[in-house]
Amino acid sequence: MDVGSKVWSLRSFLCSKQPQLLHPDKNNNSNGSISNHNHNHHSHMCWRSSVAKPTSWSMVCGFMLFGLGLISLLTGHMASHVEWYSQRFVHRTLHSAQDGSERAPIDIWESQYSRYYYGCKERGRNFAPAVSERKSNGYLLIATSGGLNQQRTGITDAVVVARILNATLVVPELDHHSFWKDDSDFNNIFDINWFITYLAKDITIVKRVPDKVMRSMDKPPYTMRVPRKSEPEYYHDQVLPILLRRRVLQLTKFDFRLANDLDDELQRLRCRVNYHALRYTKPIRQFGQKLVMRMRKMANRFIAVHLRFEPDMLAFSGCYFGGGEKERQELGEIRKRWTTLPDLSPDGERKRGKCPLTPHEVGLMLRALGFANDTYLYVASGEIYGGDETMQPLKDLFPNIYTKEMLAGEELKPFLPFSSRLAAIDYIVCDESNVFVTNNNGNMAKILAGRRRYMGHKRTIRPNAKRLSTLFMERHQMDWDTFAEKVKASQRGFMGEPDEIRPGRGEFHEYPSICICEKPYIDQALGEDVFRPPKLAAENLTVKEDSSLDEENEDSIRLPKQSVGRARRW
Repeated sequence: MDVGSKVWSLRSFLCSKQPQLLHPDKNNNSNGSISNHNHNHHSHMCWRSSVAKPTSWSMVCGFMLFGLGLISLLTGHMASHVEWYSQRFVHRTLHSAQDGSERAPIDIWESQYSRYYYGCKERGRNFAPAVSERKSNGYLLIATSGGLNQQRTGITDAVVVARILNATLVVPELDHHSFWKDDSDFNNIFDINWFITYLAKDITIVKRVPDKVMRSMDKPPYTMRVPRKSEPEYYHDQVLPILLRRRVLQLTKFDFRLANDLDDELQRLRCRVNYHALRYTKPIRQFGQKLVMRMRKMANRFIAVHLRFEPDMLAFSGCYFGGGEKERQELGEIRKRWTTLPDLSPDGERKRGKCPLTPHEVGLMLRALGFANDTYLYVASGEIYGGDETMQPLKDLFPNIYTKEMLAGEELKPFLPFSSRLAAIDYIVCDESNVFVTNNNGNMAKILAGRRRYMGHKRTIRPNAKRLSTLFMERHQMDWDTFAEKVKASQRGFMGEPDEIRPGRGEFHEYPSICICEKPYIDQALGEDVFRPPKLAAENLTVKEDSSLDEENEDSIRLPKQSVGRARRW
């Protein structure tokens, strides 16, 4: 059979199946009128195709090649991800078959597809063991920058950079001079012994440079700042020679100083650091868990909302929130702290979806999505701009609102002088919530969104601010049901569903695609699984009962022993 005959046969087959493909929900119509009408209609369409003039195959191929080239030019990565997208299409089709429709209503509390995915961060077969302190290329000092979650990304990348350089990492130094003015050290926030022990197979970490090494140095440690988003090659070419020459090297203001896209093994190392090694201290974990249990006593499930409606955030955004000249003056003064910020159009920023929602708008979105008036909310936030007046519309929509201050009372006093420890408590409660709602694209929102995806795709809602802003402005021109339907439509793709993760999308800390593995699709009607995928490797360490380091070392308990080769270092 020649090519033309094969294509003609395929076209005839598709025509015979067209009614079922186009109208899956109408084939079982009780009176049969719609189905019969559609059948006749599509049969007529196929008859017209059958008498069409012969097609010029050279012209068809030319158009196809032109279209493929145009798509490749615009996307830049179509070919490399064709297998991934084809698998997504197959799985989406199967999932849709279960639901009866691809536009089936979304469960607002949890994703029904999360059971098909699991967190995977194991080392590859050729991942070389950590280099000992004595054989390493020198000692790497890291000075982080920013708030707690920005420093968390810096610490994660510091471990990866130490691996790239074959260096011994000195426990990173936290930022004491930023806007938050918190003088907490690493061991006040994170479990330092767990951090060192958990990563022992990846890199060597010490608490300080040995005195013997410091005394032997002719000069103090060399200090440098690397460009943002530097590739591993930059560290090899520009940083490693200095480390080898000076033996001790300090990298300052270490935030986002490593490229987003890395080798798969390095990306999985990021996941081991961020989701496992960086565990909070026991007092912080226990206090955070205490607040979670108090929320659970009031309701079996609750929503955590990271409002991020503090004055500094609003000033930085350059947006306007309806507070008149008083708001413009107050936020304008705060905005002067950042001398490099450009002048922005508040209306333009809102249309672009760059403005955080007001507490009232967050409440309207949640009610429109289907959350009832008696739903319990935990609000993670600092000082809300406008205070009670700003919060009251949200409280009217959801009366059961709680904060850490309300849940803890006097018990919170030891933590009050330390903004990073307060942020860590909010982090734990948000992580443990049934639904987490972000209200901006800041560091905490990204870090927690990525963690919740890794830990089982727990429902994470990010407002589609670009589309919602128009709806909020027009909401008085429509009835509630119409508004709710439009909100639901706007939020598709922003609900934390597994298929929102695509290779290369966004920051890795928010979309850790390499560390989320997909189980083979299992049709429940088939009975026993043909293949049972590995157990979910991720475990939520914020709620696990405390025990000794030896008992909690996940690698020694869970991971099979890897045969290690010495291919490349990283």
